[in-house]
Amino acid sequence: MAKIKLADISTQPPKGFDKKKYKKEQREMAKEIGELHEIMFAEGKNSLLVVFQGMDSSGKDGATRETFKYCSPNGINATSFKKPTDEEFAHDFLWRVHKLAPQKGTIRVFIRSHYEDILIQRVHQWIDEEHVTKRINAINAWEELLQFDNNTTILKFYMHLSEERQLEKLQERIDDPEKNWKHNDGDWEERKLWAKYRDAYEDAIDRSSVPWIIAPVDSRTYRNWFITKKVLETMQDMKMKLPTIEK
Repeated sequence: MAKIKLADISTQPPKGFDKKKYKKEQREMAKEIGELHEIMFAEGKNSLLVVFQGMDSSGKDGATRETFKYCSPNGINATSFKKPTDEEFAHDFLWRVHKLAPQKGTIRVFIRSHYEDILIQRVHQWIDEEHVTKRINAINAWEELLQFDNNTTILKFYMHLSEERQLEKLQERIDDPEKNWKHNDGDWEERKLWAKYRDAYEDAIDRSSVPWIIAPVDSRTYRNWFITKKVLETMQDMKMKLPTIEK
């Protein structure tokens, strides 16, 4: 199987992209996700884990907000993974994520995820390649367990952002007072390691047992439409039904 080359995949929307049309379609699809989520919660047989991974400023929070904006707070949760706490460091790397896996009838969104431990730690050489391989194997086994043992569907999105667009977004955080709160000097330092992160992502995607979806995210509107469509199609395929009273 050919290895993925992210540089060969466009980060842009397709030709003929109509911003107004795609916004309308995305809104309607998000409403349908909300309706299906209610059925999922009532039926209590399926669960959905959505993983958003990508470079800084690729829109993980925005995609979460727009895709699930019509879902009831009951039965949906989002977790943003940051630097592990002392307690989390004292356990195996999957400890903090396993306890947050979605229970049947619910949706869980990971904004960053267990993949951080084979990305940032690898790029900064805090773990060696043998450690990386063992962690990849552990991730694959864990994801397979969720699917087999808890009827969990896993959607993993790589937020495919161009280096040029990231520069624009990071600069916005400095120039726009309403976005100053997002600014982090560390993001600029991590940007210097772009090529190493790209290599690490490609390897993680290649060695994953659950396929990744490459989401073009240079356009916020197209990003939201693309991700919402994938989530909706996945939930439709679950063939869920509202429970009824037997007579």
